[in-house]
Amino acid sequence: MRGDESPAGSPADRPQDVLVCRDVHVRYGEVAALTDVSLRVGHGEVVALLGASGSGKSTLLNVVAGLVQPSSGEIWIGGRQAAGPAHSTAPEQRAVGMVFQNFALWPHLSVLDTVAYPLRRAGTPARAARATAAGLLDQLGIAHLAERRPAEISGGEQQRVGLARALARRARLYLLDEPTAHLDTHLRTAFQESVLARQRDTGAAVLYATHDAAEALALADRVALVDSGHLLQLAPPAVVYDEPVSLAAGALTGPCSVLTAAHVEPVGAGELSVDLGDGPVTVRGGHARPADARTGLPAAPGVLMVRPNWVELGGPFDGRVVSVAFRGPHTDYRLDHPAGSLLAALPGPARFAVGDRLRWGLSRAWLLGRDDSAAGAQPSAVIAPG
Repeated sequence: MRGDESPAGSPADRPQDVLVCRDVHVRYGEVAALTDVSLRVGHGEVVALLGASGSGKSTLLNVVAGLVQPSSGEIWIGGRQAAGPAHSTAPEQRAVGMVFQNFALWPHLSVLDTVAYPLRRAGTPARAARATAAGLLDQLGIAHLAERRPAEISGGEQQRVGLARALARRARLYLLDEPTAHLDTHLRTAFQESVLARQRDTGAAVLYATHDAAEALALADRVALVDSGHLLQLAPPAVVYDEPVSLAAGALTGPCSVLTAAHVEPVGAGELSVDLGDGPVTVRGGHARPADARTGLPAAPGVLMVRPNWVELGGPFDGRVVSVAFRGPHTDYRLDHPAGSLLAALPGPARFAVGDRLRWGLSRAWLLGRDDSAAGAQPSAVIAPG
């Protein structure tokens, strides 16, 4: 799957699209870093790039920023071509703001001067640049750090300085590369809130790379699932979570179990008839579209994906508890069943012990096609996000 297919004609005719990537390929010698990637980011939209390390997320951001030249394909920003077969706009002329994972702050500049630097470089007088920078620091809750150097502030504070510096450009498009990867949980939440608040204020478009599924689902208007340089799926958060196009796509957004049903078929709008060996039952759910020829993943009825929170206590199925892990708001149980190993997230503290048998049911299931890229993933495997 290539994501958004650009319509015929120039992306310049689509003013709602701040960013258009069309058929982008990046190769380093014999290695393909990106293959046939097409996507759009609209005005005021946040699109999260979700994938494991090395999947191609940073490469795509660098291509958009102008730090990497695509081997083929086109990049359009604000209706103007930034990169193409015979054209490439310099990074400083692309009017994008970028927040790097490693902060990239100048050690000799104060926080205030760091944030004011892009404005000064754009020709804003020193006093006006510093006033604007001070306002940004205040909005991000770090005005008290204005005269400190990077070595004198924490990692979370450095990350907010990096964000303020990017926002100072007043760009139409912001690129964020794993910006919370090294932050504690409470700092991640504060940073994410700062990003969304500024994005809403300015109406800018955001392309946000992360390997954290919870972060992508919470932040984004749409999530682009990236694996080995390919765009597997691009859809709203609820769709990529509940309706993945493949097992590889499903595993990127959270833990999932894979069960082999003796018989499974759609029986109505939003329902499946499922037989796990105990007789057919009807559950809420649907099925992935047959994969196209390029993916090499033909449909294979009988393989079900189940999220831990789709498992209910009580029901037609019987399973033996093989592991128990208390998580606070819920307890994870690994259940053994002839159809496969099942991960169940049940509310509250542990009520069952290893070796106990319990009855369980499904509130939902998703019928998948066969996913050769998850190899190895036996039909009984429980898949954790990459």
